[in-house]
Amino acid sequence: INSTKPTTRGSVPIRRQGVSSNASLTIDKVKVWSPADRVRYDRADAVAVSVYSHVFNSNPALDNAQLLLLDDAHAAEGYVASPWKVEISRSEHPSAYQDVLSALRDALDPFVFARLQVASPDDRSDRGVYLASPVGVAENASQIEQVLAMAVAGEKVSTGARYAWMNIRDHVDRCLVYVSGRGLLIRPMIVPTVGHPAFSAPARRVYMSATLGSGGELERAFGRSKIKRIPVPRGWENQGAGRRFFIFPELTNDLSADPAATNAFVSAVIAKAGRALILTPDEHTATQFIANRLPNGYPVIRAKAVENDLAPFTSTVAAALVLANRYDGIDLPDDDCRLVVLDGLPTGADLQEKFLHEALGAVTVLQERIRARVMQGSGRATRNARDYATVLLLRNDLTSYIAGGEAKDAMPPEAHAELDFGLHNSLDPTTSGELQELLEMFNQHGAAWAEADVAIAEDRDLHQRVMPSGTDDLQKTVKHEVAAWEAIWAGHWDWALTAIRKVIDELATAGTAKRYAALWNYLGYTTARRVAGLTGDNTLNTTADDFYQEARRAARGTAWISGMAAPAERNVAPPQTSLDVLDEAAMTAVLTQHDLATPQQFTAAVAIARTGLQETDDHQPFEAALVTLGTLAGAADSYTYDDDREQSKPDAVWIFGDEQWVIWEAKSRATTTGSIGPSDVKQAGGHLRTVEADRTTIAPGDGVCLLLSRKPGVLPSAEKLAEGHVFLVRPETVFEMFDRIVRAWHTLRSRGLSSLDAASAAEIFRAEGALPTQWLPTLRTSPLRPPQP
Repeated sequence: INSTKPTTRGSVPIRRQGVSSNASLTIDKVKVWSPADRVRYDRADAVAVSVYSHVFNSNPALDNAQLLLLDDAHAAEGYVASPWKVEISRSEHPSAYQDVLSALRDALDPFVFARLQVASPDDRSDRGVYLASPVGVAENASQIEQVLAMAVAGEKVSTGARYAWMNIRDHVDRCLVYVSGRGLLIRPMIVPTVGHPAFSAPARRVYMSATLGSGGELERAFGRSKIKRIPVPRGWENQGAGRRFFIFPELTNDLSADPAATNAFVSAVIAKAGRALILTPDEHTATQFIANRLPNGYPVIRAKAVENDLAPFTSTVAAALVLANRYDGIDLPDDDCRLVVLDGLPTGADLQEKFLHEALGAVTVLQERIRARVMQGSGRATRNARDYATVLLLRNDLTSYIAGGEAKDAMPPEAHAELDFGLHNSLDPTTSGELQELLEMFNQHGAAWAEADVAIAEDRDLHQRVMPSGTDDLQKTVKHEVAAWEAIWAGHWDWALTAIRKVIDELATAGTAKRYAALWNYLGYTTARRVAGLTGDNTLNTTADDFYQEARRAARGTAWISGMAAPAERNVAPPQTSLDVLDEAAMTAVLTQHDLATPQQFTAAVAIARTGLQETDDHQPFEAALVTLGTLAGAADSYTYDDDREQSKPDAVWIFGDEQWVIWEAKSRATTTGSIGPSDVKQAGGHLRTVEADRTTIAPGDGVCLLLSRKPGVLPSAEKLAEGHVFLVRPETVFEMFDRIVRAWHTLRSRGLSSLDAASAAEIFRAEGALPTQWLPTLRTSPLRPPQP
């Protein structure tokens, strides 16, 4: 099975892959299949070469295979899930969208519902993705199904939605519903392929891909609890398939200062190349690219034109093949194409993925998927050892993802070295004109480029692939995730609750998956409520409340769960506890500081810290002052690195148990003129990983790094390299925070630490605005990575 149609008919491409030429190509509509080919396949006299949709279908055309070979398995999630996904586009099917939205009224926050209902949604409602309350969906499932049935009967939805409706009918209460201003999606989180004989009945399933990783992504995509990996041959990952020259035009000195000029640069590069492959994460981005970044009147070719044959593109002298959410299955070797453009981070393929990435912030669970798309997309035009192509990487989200060490570290050494080379030559310091000269040298691919090629190869041999933190934990938990959704789909709610508990237990040690754990705790809450209602066991309501509070705790730093104030939940959701767990952890630590509470110690410590925070010549007093401030703020562990040789280490680290890490990169000696540069931002971005390595543990999902500087500006190239957890802080903000915390300590000491508990201490700190949940949002008001347009 392939994810796409072969671009050449007949047996030639089949023999090239080493498969018997006695094969039946069954890739078109079933009604045009050759009866003779079908009989040869049914008699096991021939191999059927087909596409995913002929197996993953409400009425599979191929349902009697004994062996399934699944090609491009890394990219199959959308095809596999399609039989259980009812998607309704607001622009294409406005009537059905409004009808279903009205049926979801009780499952949505009233403010969200009102925003989504308007005829022309504002930017916020247009971009945001909201999870409808599963409690509300379950209570109104009958009405939702009636509305959907009428939309299907009236052909008010797409053909794909009508077929998917056949599979989710009578199961809407077991689906998650995602809503945005542009559309809505109804689907199980993990599709129930175990009940799909065309896929589950074959004795063997073999998944093939050059970019398979770990972390459970493959199992989640195919709904399988365990898929065995065949070990990669030694040395395989150090082999490349051609040379890619990655360039980041938005990091150059002139284009970073004038973002509008990027369009002209990209247009000129495309015009020079002739044929260019443009890959975007969604149709909206593709439309914007065509309108703004192509030369005037440039021929545009879209996906339908090359479904069966790439000749409409490869036979032209100049054209842009623009594909949305399509990073695999396209082979453009040698002179077929020398330029690939990746415009934006490849995520958000459907509303569930968009919710996980943007609203939930569970980037960890999507890392494997994103990385595979980057690797696959960038390799579409380098298909053999002597091939070469330029790869343009555009937009802040993609640039900062690549610049962050974890993404490159998890890629094969060849790609790691190529990306490092591209970043260095785009950034240090380079103008767009100089970058074009390098590009010309690369395209000539002569002696002038040979030296650079050798340098990349030497750098490749220095790298070793390292998977991101938390990967092993996610791999361990996936079997329980699949079991949970199999039980949910079958209506075995008590079994589902047991599996959900196992998921949460496994995720408890995966700090980087904390946001993902928040969603599973929320699912535990809704499932426990469901079981309590079915069994009459009211003790499960207490269990549900515990899940809910844990979900709120793990979701700190996001807004999705606070937006779950649906009418259906008002009578069942427990009230938020009066003391946040982060504040509780901080106050517990504060009350252990009996030595610091003595008059002599306290007065001396505060005086030294106040003086240190004013130091602009020597970094050490400033860093020591930050350590004292962390202790006063309630960090159980507050420290700095004493060795001046450790220039790459953070300047201060505050550890609030398992709840929060706050890491500082303090440019205390920076002047009040000029701008923060990319090197400082890159250094700050890596600190979270540095502390993880030093402490041999994983940071909580909401860990932040604060870059403190007096410089008034930030270079655009620095913004484009910034990671999402890095924030800019000014010295005056730290002084104000210091004074508030010291005032709280004065009151605290007057009451006596030994006479107080955490709740009482929190009331004192709350009065001064000195609790972590009060000062942390203030320190995070200026993210260094600007939002995407």
